[in-house]
Amino acid sequence: MTIKGIDVSSYQSSTYSTRGYDFVFVKATEGTAYINPKMRAQADRARKAGLVVGFYHFLRPGSMSAQARYFVEKCASQHGDPLWADWEDPRVSCADKDRFLAEVKRLRGGTHKVGLYCNVDYWTRRDTTSNAGDALWIAQYNGHPGSPSIRAPWLIHQYTSTPVDTNVARFASRAAMKAWATGSSGSTQEDNMPTQKELYDGVWELDGQMAVPWGSDTNPEWKPKSVLIHVGEVARETRGRVKNLETAVAELAAKGAARDAVLAKLAEGGGLTAAEVQAAAEAGAQAALDRLGDALSADQT
Repeated sequence: MTIKGIDVSSYQSSTYSTRGYDFVFVKATEGTAYINPKMRAQADRARKAGLVVGFYHFLRPGSMSAQARYFVEKCASQHGDPLWADWEDPRVSCADKDRFLAEVKRLRGGTHKVGLYCNVDYWTRRDTTSNAGDALWIAQYNGHPGSPSIRAPWLIHQYTSTPVDTNVARFASRAAMKAWATGSSGSTQEDNMPTQKELYDGVWELDGQMAVPWGSDTNPEWKPKSVLIHVGEVARETRGRVKNLETAVAELAAKGAARDAVLAKLAEGGGLTAAEVQAAAEAGAQAALDRLGDALSADQT
């Protein structure tokens, strides 16, 4: 099974259609002096549609270490966005390509997949190491999506440039691609189940192809049962958070009652004055309340 996506650069609009796509790769940089002026807007459009987003750098002759640093520093990537080396310039050698991949991997390998884009000619005639980093994105406009004429394992096939560079990826679903990109195990729910953020933002995936407002007239097949199941899961999680907070508040109240009892006994027995003990107890209670406030703040982020 495969999913479909496109790649865009400054030649494309920042308001391109996301209908029918699961991922978008955006040109970020080239050499050490060019940044795609539409990069952020193009990436934001894909993110708002709930698509998997990645970025690529067009390799030019020169220092591969400098280009790798320029790429990772300038691209608008977020955690888990795949990063790609675009190897098309004949003046860039296979060794150059390998150095670039290694440097990007060193700089961002802990938070990003790092792969190679090239055409079949480069892969079969110019490459001598079979090094594509974490994945090979192969270009061949052969009219057969998902069937490039190479033996090496590939992950993405760019099969046409009309009307825009279009690709298929070897994943069963968008969720599976997200899981690969982020290094997570994925979800055991339906692949087209909206995430909590997508649900809150009103974005819904229709038939694994396009993201639209799930409650709108433009999406008559919004699968209410699946949405209700997911709403129930969100509600259960919310109840769980509330219950945890209620428990914390109850524990503080109990500690307050115990403190009052101790104060009374100390006041009767002498030693520390009630005011002194109360001041110390209140300081401890305030510290506990501060910790509760920190927990609430962390829960909301």
